[in-house]
Amino acid sequence: MDKLKMHSVNKVDENIKKIAELFPNTFTEVIKGYRDDGTPIIEHAIDFDVLRQELLDIIVEGPEERYQFTWPDKKKSILLANAPIAKTLRPCREESVDFDTTENLYIEGDNLDALKLLQETYLGKVKMIYIDPPYNTGNDFVYEDDFAQS
Repeated sequence: MDKLKMHSVNKVDENIKKIAELFPNTFTEVIKGYRDDGTPIIEHAIDFDVLRQELLDIIVEGPEERYQFTWPDKKKSILLANAPIAKTLRPCREESVDFDTTENLYIEGDNLDALKLLQETYLGKVKMIYIDPPYNTGNDFVYEDDFAQS
C-alpha cells in the first residue's frame, strides 16, 4: 500500500503558480513583515489589477447577470477547502477484513479532511468515493436528519 502524505496541498499556492504560468505579468512579490534581524519576509502574490487588465474582455462585474450555485457561508467553505491541513489517516487493521489484500478503503472521519489527504496520493487511482451524509449529529441541517427505527 502506498504511503499517504501527512499534509494536504495548499490550494492557494497552487492556484498562484498556475496563474503565474498563464499570466507572468501578474506575478509579483510582497513584503509581509520583517524578521527579528530586520530582513523582509517576502511572499509570492498575484497583482489583481494586472490580472484584471489581462482578462478585461471576459470579466463579469456588477449587476451583469450570471448563473451560479451558491449557499450561506460559500466564501468560508472555499477558504476551508483551499487551506492546507496536517492530519493523519490511520488504518484500523483489527476492524478491517483482508486489509493486506483488499483494493478498497473504508475511511471514517471528516469528509473534507479525508478528501484533502487522499487527493494527491490517490489521484487517478480512485474509481468511486461514496460519502455518507452525517445524519443524527444534533446539528441543524436544512433537510430532515432525525431518523430512528420504529
